[in-house]
Amino acid sequence: MLGRQLLRIRNNPALTILTQTMPITMLLFFGYVFGSALAMPGAEYRSFLVPGLLVATAANGIMTGMFQAAQDVHRGVTDRLRTLPVSRAAVPLGQAAADLVVTAVGTLPFLLVGLAVGWRVQGSALAALGAVSLLLLFRLACTWAGIYLGLLSRSEEAAGQLGSATFMLPLLSNAYIPTDQLPSWLRTLAEWNPISAVTTALRDLFGNAPVPQGAAWPVAHPVAGSLAWCTVLIAVFVPSAVRRYARPGA
Repeated sequence: MLGRQLLRIRNNPALTILTQTMPITMLLFFGYVFGSALAMPGAEYRSFLVPGLLVATAANGIMTGMFQAAQDVHRGVTDRLRTLPVSRAAVPLGQAAADLVVTAVGTLPFLLVGLAVGWRVQGSALAALGAVSLLLLFRLACTWAGIYLGLLSRSEEAAGQLGSATFMLPLLSNAYIPTDQLPSWLRTLAEWNPISAVTTALRDLFGNAPVPQGAAWPVAHPVAGSLAWCTVLIAVFVPSAVRRYARPGA
């Protein structure tokens, strides 16, 4: 199933190129346009932005997982796979694993562009490795959420529209801007967004920005908060997706 998904991605290069170049485009646009409008100097804002864009891209696993699962369901592929003598967990697990491989490979060029625009790893190599591992864990959790939602979808079009709505999630977080100047109710909402916890953890582990003072618990303790969010997402959506795949209509 992993091989099938990797072949599927290879045979759709346009989508792969788009998903890999979009974060780089956003880094260049936000870094040089938004950076000039914020109190942070340009290079400082780009260092602040790189971890946020990494996590925002990881959160897009909801969209890609949902769309690919919906495609298989509504084109009859899922029904065909259900007739084969394979583990019911193998199909969604193969999709999630393939997405994780592609994400890991695609992260490298983004980081190289980040280095080119002034982003640097200020922490230790071990902390940076932990940041990348946490990022991939969050992507895995988001992909499983997307797979489950894709199996529930009524059509490919509905899955695509709902998946596109996930673009709003990073906007309600600290991925692009600090939250300390937001109204209190909006700051609370943003800081309880899982994206905020993972973004703050990456900034802390990379040494790009300190942990904000007076923030909500997931942001005040970003590594623990990120692991807690990932655990909840995986614990909820992995068994749900496997059950849904095994028993359509359940």
